Amino acid sequence: MSESAQIEIEHVHKVFYGEGKDVVALRDINFNISAGQFVCLLGPSGCGKSTLLNAIAGFSLPTQGEIRVDGKIILLPGPDRGMVFQEYALFPWMTVAENITFGLKIKKENPQKIENKLNELLKMLKLADFRDRFPKDLSGGMRQRVAIARVLALDSPIMLMDEPFGALDALTRRSLQDELLKLWSELKKTIVFVTHSIEESIYLSDRIIVMSYRPGTVKKDIHVELPRPRNPASPDFNDLKKEISQLVMEEQNRFEQAQLQGTTGD
Repeated sequence: MSESAQIEIEHVHKVFYGEGKDVVALRDINFNISAGQFVCLLGPSGCGKSTLLNAIAGFSLPTQGEIRVDGKIILLPGPDRGMVFQEYALFPWMTVAENITFGLKIKKENPQKIENKLNELLKMLKLADFRDRFPKDLSGGMRQRVAIARVLALDSPIMLMDEPFGALDALTRRSLQDELLKLWSELKKTIVFVTHSIEESIYLSDRIIVMSYRPGTVKKDIHVELPRPRNPASPDFNDLKKEISQLVMEEQNRFEQAQLQGTTGD
């Protein structure tokens, strides 16, 4: 294992086999992620962002190559990697408190420890007044807070986030971005975050992995040196946004061309 790497991705290929036509989703992906880094996977639909994230999670294994966490090859999902989805993935028949503590109860943690952790997370994510509500009674932003709290309850060192704010309105999205950055700063988690938004990737991350349209490859690995907190109206922010926009638009044009030919997907 590389001395400073927590996640190692080496020569990863992913092929989806189908009747008459195979789809090469990822081709020769290579990069490492250090512990505590915030890394965004950025690119248009069809570039394999979610496919790569699912491979890191252990939901779908690479066709070739290896993904390692702390030197161990990923073969299955594990407690070291928590996943937050765009669709919230909450149990509708459980309250906020029950959703957050579900994983801890499965692990048969001490009841007092569960209650202490629950209260800590309810306060941290501004959910204390909603602990007995059901998901149907919550806004999209509140549901996503619950989903994040459920992952944090398990104390996984790595958080994998698949466009978690993609369905939210602009104000709620910025509020949750700021809350996520605060949590990341306090808890020192490693975060791998999939997004279509160039501005979101610059606002949040240490690194942006810009991916090419299918087959997904690393088009550019960009280290974001802007000081925090970041101002999207600043000249430096917008200079970087222009640079990345050009890279992404090249791939978006390839995606649109493929759409015209009847082949899409992510």
